[in-house]
Amino acid sequence: MATKKWDFFFMVEIGIDRVHHSFWRYIDPESPLYEDDEEMRNKFISYFRMVDEHIGKIMDSLDEDTVLLVVSDHGAKRMKGAFAINQWLIREGYLKIKNSELKEGALLEDAEVDWEHTKAWAWGGYYARVFFNVKGREPQGIVEREDLREEIARLKEKIKSIRGPNGEIWNTKVFEPEEIYDVVNGDRSDLFVYLDNLDWRAAGTLGHSSEYLKENDTGPDDAVHDFDGIYILYRKGRKIGKYVDSSIYRIAPTILRLYRVRKKYGIRGEPLEGVEYVE
Repeated sequence: MATKKWDFFFMVEIGIDRVHHSFWRYIDPESPLYEDDEEMRNKFISYFRMVDEHIGKIMDSLDEDTVLLVVSDHGAKRMKGAFAINQWLIREGYLKIKNSELKEGALLEDAEVDWEHTKAWAWGGYYARVFFNVKGREPQGIVEREDLREEIARLKEKIKSIRGPNGEIWNTKVFEPEEIYDVVNGDRSDLFVYLDNLDWRAAGTLGHSSEYLKENDTGPDDAVHDFDGIYILYRKGRKIGKYVDSSIYRIAPTILRLYRVRKKYGIRGEPLEGVEYVE
C-alpha cells in the first residue's frame, strides 16, 4: 500500500480461518473437543489482537477519501463431529462396495464400487454433495432419468430423518443446486446436505467403526463454517451507521457505487445504505 500507486487495494488474510479451525477447542467450553489450556487460549486471542493492530495501522494511513471494508466470506462455530455420509448411503442401499474390508479413512476412489448396483454416492466437506448414478449421464448409470425426480425427493426425506448419535433430532437442510444458485455450471451434484444446520461436518471416507466421528476425517479440525460472517465499513471522519443484518451479495454493488460504476446485469444485491461516492 505504501510503495505502489493504487485506486483499489484488496487482500485476503487466511490466518483467521486457520486459527478458528486449529484453536477453537481452547476458547469454547461447549466444544466436544474442549481443552482448558490457558497458554493455547492466549495464543488464539493474541492472534486477533495482532490482526486488529495491523488493521489499525491501515486505518491510520488512510485519508478521508478512502473507504475501508473488512468482509468475511463465512462465519465459524464449534464442530460437534463428522458424519460418514457414504457409510450411511451403503447402509441405506444406495451405494454398493465390493471390497467391504476397507482401512479406516479409505477414500471412495480407493474402494471397488459396484456401479451396476449403486444409485448414489457423496463427497464430504463442510456440507455433503450427493450424486445420483444417472443412466446416460454417468458412465455406468442405473437410475432412469424419468425416475430421477422421485429418487431425489425420496432421498431428501431420508437424509432429513437422520438423527444424532444419541437419537437427538437434527436440523438438517437439503437443497438442490437450483434452489441456491441462479445459474448452475459444471458437474453439478444433485443435492447439497447441511447436516444439523452445519454443526456436523460431512465425512466422505469409509472404513470407520461408526458413522459418527469425533473429528474431521481428513485432518485435525476444531471448527466448521457457519452462515453468518461480519462486515465493517469505515471512512475516516464519517459516521456511516450500523448495520446488523445484511448479505454478502451487497458488498460488490457497494464497491461499484463507491467508484461510480454502474452495476451490470447479473450482479446480485443492492449497495449498502448511506454509502457515499469516493471523490
